[in-house]
Amino acid sequence: MRITLLGTGDATGTPKIDCSCPTCKDALNGGQSERLRSAILVETEKGRVLIDTGPDLRYQLIREGITHVDGCIWTHSHYDHYAGFVEFHRIQKHVPVYGVTTTLDYILNYLHFLQPKRYDVRFHEPFELIGATFTLFEVSHPRLKDCAGMVIEENGKKVAITGDTRLEIPVESIEAMMGADLLIADAIAPPEIRLIKHMNAEEALEMARRTDAKSVIFTHISHLYPPHNKASLYNSTQPNDEYTPEKLHSPQKRADERWPLGYDRMKIRL
Repeated sequence: MRITLLGTGDATGTPKIDCSCPTCKDALNGGQSERLRSAILVETEKGRVLIDTGPDLRYQLIREGITHVDGCIWTHSHYDHYAGFVEFHRIQKHVPVYGVTTTLDYILNYLHFLQPKRYDVRFHEPFELIGATFTLFEVSHPRLKDCAGMVIEENGKKVAITGDTRLEIPVESIEAMMGADLLIADAIAPPEIRLIKHMNAEEALEMARRTDAKSVIFTHISHLYPPHNKASLYNSTQPNDEYTPEKLHSPQKRADERWPLGYDRMKIRL
């Protein structure tokens, strides 16, 4: 299984319109602070699945040379996680889409003209796709209801994705994530910033510790962090470099002033 972080930005992306902070300046100058909106690509020998389809999907697919996917899974119905699905217009017909019923109802009210093939999923009920097992679990992203994280399992490896969430989520969801080889966690802001809809960096590390994750990568990252090369433990500049969980940050280690911030096009092989 290979995971590619197509977009690691928050709803506004980085650079943010009309912002001249050091991080946005770095992004404008071509640095790794540049972040497109949310999308994750999951690949196995049997196919490709997108986790969320943010507004920058057209460029993300072109950049990775992707012309076909075997399905899309939506975590929730905020525009920065689904709006890019329109880019399949005249490219791929009847794309299979998966999510909880309330999420699919909302999104497909807007995207119905694309006639995707709909699959309603319930929390904690596994389903098979591209030779892997996917399980959605409930998270907390107020005021929206029925927001999902997910676990992906294939060949004895386990990846957990929190989706957009606060730290406090149902016990059953914590149990579902336990012992993941890789946790991809929402961490929108540095630890000094307190939030009600998302986790900050310290809370994301706490989530990794509570779930006994072997390694962790942050995503859904805002421009509120320092520039990437100063703030992140991950700084590869080669788009084809692949990490393994053993090379990633363990949540049991102290990171001091740097954090395990993911970056666009980051690839992990499990």
